Amino acid sequence: MPIPLHSKISKELRDRMISGQYQPGDQLPSEHQLMSEFEVSRITARRAIANLMQQGLVIVQQGKGAFVADHQKVTHRLSSPLLLEADMAEQDVTVTIQSLVFELVTVPPEVEEILSVKIAYFQKKVLLFNGVPGCVDVTYIAPELGKAYEKDLKKQLSLTALENHGIFTEKLDAVIECTQADDETGELLEVPLGHPLIVYQHTAYTEGNCAIVHGKSISRGDRLCYSVQIKRASQCTV
Repeated sequence: MPIPLHSKISKELRDRMISGQYQPGDQLPSEHQLMSEFEVSRITARRAIANLMQQGLVIVQQGKGAFVADHQKVTHRLSSPLLLEADMAEQDVTVTIQSLVFELVTVPPEVEEILSVKIAYFQKKVLLFNGVPGCVDVTYIAPELGKAYEKDLKKQLSLTALENHGIFTEKLDAVIECTQADDETGELLEVPLGHPLIVYQHTAYTEGNCAIVHGKSISRGDRLCYSVQIKRASQCTV
């Protein structure tokens, strides 16, 4: 089976990175330049760049173009979902939190059903990995906790901040799915409209199965991935 043209272009660009022709931070040829050099359509040129983005080799800045990535893709272990900072530290990655919104709001029906409240604190923040935007975190927090710990919640990850005050998560329900970047999220994560993103949706419960936090983390697949270790259950004999 013949190799698709976009894959051939991706390989050629990747080889140039490996050889040192393109250094970290260098701008790659534009779509028009790729179209001219390889005599392909715009769609093919765009797919070639998208291939490299999915591999974490390039980043795309809206209105500027594609650049060779100068950062690593980081991994968050789902076996320790409350220890993102620890996971990042092991990979020599510094997590910086940029709080965008923190306000008391009337929650949508689906959140009301989960948190059993009509109002909650809504928080939106960007997580930067070594100064590079990697994740947008959107969270609803039980009103009494948001009010009491607002200062720390703005500076730390929600569950970490609460645990530092003795509010421990006993159970976490999570779902991982995909979405496409809208205008706002695309601007925050520096990706074009419609770019595929990973969504990690979660609900945290304290003792007594009381839901205290519900939210989602929307991340770039070329900057953050999730890992999990699964062990075969022990066979019981009667």
